[in-house]
Amino acid sequence: MAQVPWARHGAGHTRDFDDLAAWLVTHAPKSAVAALLRIAWRTVGSIIDRVLADGRAAHDPFDGLRRIGIDEISYKKGHRYLMIVVDHDTGRLVWAGVGRDKKTLEGFFDLLGKKRCAKIRLVSADAAEWIADLVRDRCKRATLCTDSFHLVAWATEALDEVRREVWNAARRQGMREFARELKGARYALWKNPEDLTARQEAKLAWVSAVNTRLYRAYLLKEQLRVAIRLKGRRAIAMIHAWLAWAARSRISAFVELGRRIRKNLPGSRRPCDTGSPTP
Repeated sequence: MAQVPWARHGAGHTRDFDDLAAWLVTHAPKSAVAALLRIAWRTVGSIIDRVLADGRAAHDPFDGLRRIGIDEISYKKGHRYLMIVVDHDTGRLVWAGVGRDKKTLEGFFDLLGKKRCAKIRLVSADAAEWIADLVRDRCKRATLCTDSFHLVAWATEALDEVRREVWNAARRQGMREFARELKGARYALWKNPEDLTARQEAKLAWVSAVNTRLYRAYLLKEQLRVAIRLKGRRAIAMIHAWLAWAARSRISAFVELGRRIRKNLPGSRRPCDTGSPTP
C-alpha cells in the first residue's frame, strides 16, 4: 500500500470523488446520492466518515467558541429530536446529538472540555431549567440568555390560543361564516407585517374591525417582537412597558405569558444587551 496525494487512506475513490459525495449529502438523502454516483448506500457512509475525520484533524470545530446557541429540532415523526449547538459569531453548526435531554447536552460539554468551556461567554437557549443548571455548572463564566426566537414563539402561541378561543365562541353562537373567515386569518396573524401579502393585509384589517380583543393580542405579539429586535436601554424599557401592557390586557394567554417572561426577565433582557441573534 502506498500513500498518494489524490486519495485518502483506505479509500476506494479519489479525494475529489469523496469530497463531491460529502457535499451532496448536505443537500440530498444518502440514498439519492448513492443512486446518482452509482455507489452503495454504505459506501456513502464510509465516505462521510473519512471526510469528517479529515476535516476534524485539520481544524478543531470547537476552536474559538465564545457565544453559542442551544436548540432542538425535530427530524422524524414520532417526536424524534436532535439537540444542536451553533456558533453565534460565525452562524455555523458546531455539534448535533440525538435526543433533547440533559444527558444529550452533557455529551457536547464533555467533548468541549473544561478549558474550552471556560472560554464560553454567552449561551442562548430556551427557558428550560435543566439547560440553565447545566450551563451554570459547565460554563461558569458564561452569561445565560433566553433565546429571542423562543420569546416570539411563546407570543405567537399565545396569539393562536386567543384566535382559537374566539373561533370556538363563534361556532358555539352559530356564527359559521364568521368562524370560517376567522380560520382563514391564521397566517395573517402569524406572519410579520413586512411579509404579508395584499390578501393577508386585508384579512388583518378585517380582524381589527370585527374583533378588537384578537387584534389587541396581535399587537401584543408584534410589540414584543419589535422590542426584542432593538438593543440597549430603549429595548429594555420597551420590554418593561410590554409587561405592564400584558398584565392589564385582561387577555389570559398574554397575562400568563407576561408572568412567564417576568420570571425569566434577567435572561430575556440579555438579548438586548448582548446583541444575540433575533428572529
